[in-house]
Amino acid sequence: MCKNNIPYRMRGSFKYIFWIFCITLFFSCKENTEHKDKKVFNINLDQGLTSIDPAFARNQNAIWITNQIFNGLVQVDSSLQTMPCIAKSWQVSKDALTYTFNLRNDVYFHDDPIFKNGKGRKVVASDFVYSFYRLIDPKVASSGGWIFSDKVKDQSNFIAINDSTFQIKLVRPFPPFMSLLTTQYCSVVPHEIVAHYGKDFRSHPIGTGPFKFKYWKEGEILVLLKNGHYFEKDTNGTALPYIDAVKASFITDKQSGFMSFLKKDLDFYYNVDGSYRDDILTKSGKMASKYKGKFTLTKSPYLCTEYVGILVDTGLAIVKKSPLRFKKIRQAINYAIDRDKLIKYLRNGIGVAATSGFIPKGMPGFDSLAVRGYAYNPKLAAKLLAEAGYPEGKGLTEITLNTTTTYKDLIEFIQGELNAVGIKTKIDVSPSASLRDLMSKNHVNFFRGSWLADYGDGENFLSMFYSKNKVPYGPNYTAFYNQEFDRLFEQSYYEPNNEKRYVLYRKMDQIVMDYSPVVPLFYDQSVVMLQNNISGYSFNPQSLMILKRIKKG
Repeated sequence: MCKNNIPYRMRGSFKYIFWIFCITLFFSCKENTEHKDKKVFNINLDQGLTSIDPAFARNQNAIWITNQIFNGLVQVDSSLQTMPCIAKSWQVSKDALTYTFNLRNDVYFHDDPIFKNGKGRKVVASDFVYSFYRLIDPKVASSGGWIFSDKVKDQSNFIAINDSTFQIKLVRPFPPFMSLLTTQYCSVVPHEIVAHYGKDFRSHPIGTGPFKFKYWKEGEILVLLKNGHYFEKDTNGTALPYIDAVKASFITDKQSGFMSFLKKDLDFYYNVDGSYRDDILTKSGKMASKYKGKFTLTKSPYLCTEYVGILVDTGLAIVKKSPLRFKKIRQAINYAIDRDKLIKYLRNGIGVAATSGFIPKGMPGFDSLAVRGYAYNPKLAAKLLAEAGYPEGKGLTEITLNTTTTYKDLIEFIQGELNAVGIKTKIDVSPSASLRDLMSKNHVNFFRGSWLADYGDGENFLSMFYSKNKVPYGPNYTAFYNQEFDRLFEQSYYEPNNEKRYVLYRKMDQIVMDYSPVVPLFYDQSVVMLQNNISGYSFNPQSLMILKRIKKG
């Protein structure tokens, strides 16, 4: 028995009921509360949430929520340009190895009882030393360790010169470094709070962001409240954020979630699931007439390339007898697929045909005319097959295309396109984890894949083809090794000028297209649906949710 003669488990139940009662009071009676007094932005996280610790912000939902609670040195704007945040300015040394950041002096952590007098203290440079080392500390085992693991030696590379000056020393130049620092992994956290809560910091996050954590019942409800002491202001000098709270539900069934949006229980809904895509969008990607005027729907670039990968290293046993070892056959596959038809009939117009290389539309430096990819040309595909010694596919052994259940319809479409030009193809469907395991060991010849940007720089996509990024420790799933590509890749590390570096990226992308270790299918798009009374949502190619400028009428 415990204090007040209430068993511990019952006290936990009473605590939960009390919180639900408080939240119900806060969010109920829309006419009396939300519209007159409180402006609440309602979202749904259909894939759940495992942690609100930025050191583990590895999936979209975690990134979305940590972005509301935490800040880093820098942030991105709608075009993915790096902008000041807690760092008001910075300098880079001539050798591109030392980055010096000048911090704002008006940034404070959210209030918490662990702080002196319960008031959040000011952020200082040593907080970044702690936060960044935490990413590579083996005891923490952060999923963001890759951010710094090959760029610094140890904690000594993070230096607090004084409270307002923070410095990072790299072991080698890395031009996209500022872009890398915009990831949510690089958020600042208070050492005393993390030390106090330990692993429970995942559910008791304290940051500096526009919203502060209030309550989280896993799988049911998450509540964030406005940070009344937030340091950023809009161009008119008005304090951000504008809304009072963010409430997230966790409806896992996507169609049920969409119905909640239609009932206006949600202000925001993301992406269109296949089960109801035809109900919302026409085949040309326009909103169905029955929904026009009821809400807004916006498609925008999303830094993700959907592709089919081909293992090309003839030193591997499974490649030696594979017809895919021939470049002309790989090029024929690229020409044989009608990407526009795929996007229209299988995705209702969501996506852009990937005919301009592997780096996707929306990435800074993308130029649709600078890299020559593959447009639909079945006659040229047939010609290349004949030149490879297999006219109309005669004598060509059947190839196996590996995929998962989720993408079976897309791969069946590709199967039909290849069979039409004489490339006999069968499909092997595996669980996602199994296919990833095969890819990570170079044990599968022909496979469906996708690459989503970790940060807004083309280097992130080209790293898939760099020789030193061999599996299982790197993402070179196609075992593509090319000396000229490697030379340009390494040269790009020493080119600080963005435009000149983009030229190098395009040359590398063209090499990849010419050798065809991949068949880029489409550059993805995000689909955002908002209620008509919502304004100020920031659309960006990373689909990063930014709510500090949201207004609700």
